Amino acid sequence: MANKKVADQGQIRAFLGDGTEFEGLLSFDGTVRIDGRFKGEIQTNDTLIIGESGHVEAEVKAGHCIIMGGMVGNIRAAGKVEIASSGKMNGNILTPVLIVQEGGLIEGNISMKKEADQPQKVAVPKEVISKPPVADQRPH
Repeated sequence: MANKKVADQGQIRAFLGDGTEFEGLLSFDGTVRIDGRFKGEIQTNDTLIIGESGHVEAEVKAGHCIIMGGMVGNIRAAGKVEIASSGKMNGNILTPVLIVQEGGLIEGNISMKKEADQPQKVAVPKEVISKPPVADQRPH
């Protein structure tokens, strides 16, 4: 039970430091931070942090993903994806919540759904559908 408390507090449980490289499948509980280079696949229900010097080329399934460095691949996040001002994302994102700080870059497709496999339903009032738009009445 003590290990779960550590994960809940957001403490980093594993760290791939600057200057290191790893290729393969990374599966974990808790929070992991990558400041080196990683290529492969990442699976977690918890938090993945890609540090400013980190570069990840992977298919990622995570609960929460924070990108401060470079990411190439696809992300499927159950909770949210955050891209910091130094973050660069090249790939597709599927998440219910996306936060991009000014300066953060995304090249790819973004799909925001409440649940990973369920399309988000948006109710459009009938008045919006049946009435034509009102012309702008402000003086020019």
